[in-house]
Amino acid sequence: MNKAYVRWLSLAALAGALAFSILKYRAHLEYVAMHTMPPGLYEFKVTDPVPTCGRWKDHMPRQRDPEAYRIYIKARNFWRSKKEFEFTRQELQSILADVRLAVEKGDWGARALLAHFYLRGLGHLDTNKVLDPEPEKGVQIIRYAVSAGQAWGYYDLGVAHQYGYGGAAMDDAISWAYYRRATELGSPDAQMALAEAYEDAKRHDDALYLRMCAYKQEHGPAANSLGLTAEVKGRFDEALKYYQDGTRFGNKESAASLMLFFWTENWSQFTAENLIKLRELELKPDPERKTRYKAIKNALELNPDLRLKLLDKVLPLPPAELPPWNGVQDAIEPEIGAPPTY
Repeated sequence: MNKAYVRWLSLAALAGALAFSILKYRAHLEYVAMHTMPPGLYEFKVTDPVPTCGRWKDHMPRQRDPEAYRIYIKARNFWRSKKEFEFTRQELQSILADVRLAVEKGDWGARALLAHFYLRGLGHLDTNKVLDPEPEKGVQIIRYAVSAGQAWGYYDLGVAHQYGYGGAAMDDAISWAYYRRATELGSPDAQMALAEAYEDAKRHDDALYLRMCAYKQEHGPAANSLGLTAEVKGRFDEALKYYQDGTRFGNKESAASLMLFFWTENWSQFTAENLIKLRELELKPDPERKTRYKAIKNALELNPDLRLKLLDKVLPLPPAELPPWNGVQDAIEPEIGAPPTY
């Protein structure tokens, strides 16, 4: 074989090996960069002192542009008015266009909803699909919320890192660091996530502290969790209070739990000891209360945005008598004309 040709082959092989090494090194640098703890975040360790919990509203703008809010809330209310498969393509196109317009006008609620649409898509039937999932665009909005110091952005970016989508590296350490910071900024979802971690570590008081943080921000799942714990321990007075609050906060599971408390057929499931406790609270099977809580549960399944601020007036807990009602709408406080806030 020609010596020059052999030399050329050797040089070509060397060049190929060098190019491969460079690509491998670059990939390593990219991996290291993607898995490096972001500035300002600290690793969450379940053995460390519990983080201070904040309030998410403290980190949002105090006022919202009325026009942007009007466009956003109209679109959101329409989106929540029926199940997604019931919408036409034209209706979903209108919703998406209005949400994008509200985003352009600066509304953060609209930004969060648009991120939701990008992550999950909008319209899942051939007859009404208007947006395929585009997780990279969703995470881009979430990163913008993080740069603005907003609790929901930190929590949502933690979820993205936990499952590794939208360009976020799958990394538990980074994910929990975001949850930790989101807890400090007041994300109820992050507070509940950390509460579960402390519960698993047998730090029950710290878990309760964080659940109470979320509950005090009117977080429905937190109220429901507290109600379940109280019910399991036989503290039915506490359980009923938490479930009632959870229902008022828009939690369908809490409404379902209260429905069961007043369902005649369910009373056969209680032990004799628990029946005594329930009767001491003047509780008994109540078909009308059961029917009202069922109606609320069904409404919340369709629209989890509902907040039933007038619940105690139309559906008070025993021993209060039940007033007349005309349906779930009676429990919803009419909107006031004041400037919108977070």
